[in-house]
Amino acid sequence: MEQAHGDAADLPPVDTSAAAIPAADGAAGVVSPDGPPIPGRRPEERPPFPPVPEVPSAAPVPTVPVGPPVSLPPGAPAAGLAALRRRYARGELDEADVAPDPLTQFAAWLDDALAGEVPEPNAMVLATATPDGVPSARTVLLKGLDERGFVFYTNYESAKAADLGANPRAALVFPWHAMERQVRVTGTAERVSREESAAYFASRPRDSRLGAWASPQSQVVADRAALDRAYAEVEARWGEDEEIPLPDFWGGYRVRPETVEFWQGRHGRLHDRIGYRREGEGWVLERLAP
Repeated sequence: MEQAHGDAADLPPVDTSAAAIPAADGAAGVVSPDGPPIPGRRPEERPPFPPVPEVPSAAPVPTVPVGPPVSLPPGAPAAGLAALRRRYARGELDEADVAPDPLTQFAAWLDDALAGEVPEPNAMVLATATPDGVPSARTVLLKGLDERGFVFYTNYESAKAADLGANPRAALVFPWHAMERQVRVTGTAERVSREESAAYFASRPRDSRLGAWASPQSQVVADRAALDRAYAEVEARWGEDEEIPLPDFWGGYRVRPETVEFWQGRHGRLHDRIGYRREGEGWVLERLAP
């Protein structure tokens, strides 16, 4: 089934600030997998900065010989992986129950995840690839959401930033297992404005701002002690009440979606998959086979 939609009205504001999205502690806020069904929803120019302290590089890592393949004993926990499964029965997803554009629909599902106290509901897997197709993935946090797309922040000298600088295509996955839901996004990433990055950076806890200055993200370091020394140097540079400036090498990216898929677990692995595909200035809505 396929259905064309135009652009939606202004996206309802969703507060994705650190204050609004609770940090998970793995405690009682988790939604029970045996909880009641989830009802369907129908959503309507800065001074020069001091240098970053140098972190000593690690010594070359010795080559470790590869041994023979490891055979798991019959009673090992991993031996029963094939039998691990669960029956999904907490909800369903129909074309008639979704918003005409994916960002409005995502905002509704994010509200559900927040209300259900899903641990770190703004955690998302970010996948990138080098120009020659070598992929990598890691978990980052969604820190902004509007009609333009999904925003996260990072070190612009990190491995993910190197990937995006050469190949701006990216994919996101929001794995809301407790709700038997996931959202998949593909699109193009671009840097947000310096002003937007500065506003977010100023909202971060002090230790996180210091950590951004101290860590040469994705580079090899000698050991944990070297990283701790770099942090201590940065901490001594700015007093407790001093403003910590935004580093030149740090800021945000916005993933502008081209496709968004909403997945709801169903019986017999016949899951509901509703996809949105950008076409011109609007979206095509279609059901995908599980």
